[in-house]
Amino acid sequence: MNRILIIDDDKELCTLIKRSVLSEDIEADFCNSGKAGLAKLKEQDYQLVILDIMMPGMDGFETLEQIRKESSLPILMFTSKNDSASKVRGLRAGADDYLTKPFDMDELIARIISLIRRYTRFNQSEGTPKQLEFDGLKIDVDNRAITTVNGTFELPPKEFDVLLLLVKYQGKILTKQRIYEEVWGEEYCYDDSNIMAIISRLRKKLEKNSGTPKYIQTIKGIGYRFNKEV
Repeated sequence: MNRILIIDDDKELCTLIKRSVLSEDIEADFCNSGKAGLAKLKEQDYQLVILDIMMPGMDGFETLEQIRKESSLPILMFTSKNDSASKVRGLRAGADDYLTKPFDMDELIARIISLIRRYTRFNQSEGTPKQLEFDGLKIDVDNRAITTVNGTFELPPKEFDVLLLLVKYQGKILTKQRIYEEVWGEEYCYDDSNIMAIISRLRKKLEKNSGTPKYIQTIKGIGYRFNKEV
């Protein structure tokens, strides 16, 4: 059974989430401070962390930075309404997704399931799967090729690396800086032309209609995301 950790000082909300995820066969532990959360992560294996930004003492950002020093676990952050600066800061610091309070419990559960599925798929003992399948898309990892409605394509190195990075973090918004630094291995110099050109070429191969992309979504002002619904 999958197990998640909730770090939030709202005890009633923690209890509600714990009760709600049980219906999906997900166990939940919770603690009410960043410090207690970090201690819990050393004691127990988890598949996901839910982390609130606004907490007394060590806030969510500090806690996130400490977790990321030790772990690549999926982290979903709770942000306040209309606080876009916190969303961007959290994503850049290594959060995998965010949800604005107040939120719909069904949406939270859907995001938890999606993040756990992505994490377990890419963290099995045998490593990255050789074949990945999504709705209408097959990725042959060994041959660095894809099969779509448009045919089969052997992708150039950078195109394949960008696609695989987005797929690995399915449902997570990746900043242009992160994509550039991971794929090119160089410091990002705020020139988007390389990434935009590759995304454009990928969409022509992936999409039935590249004007309304199904797989690679543009998140305006931040970066790109591989659709978690496929």
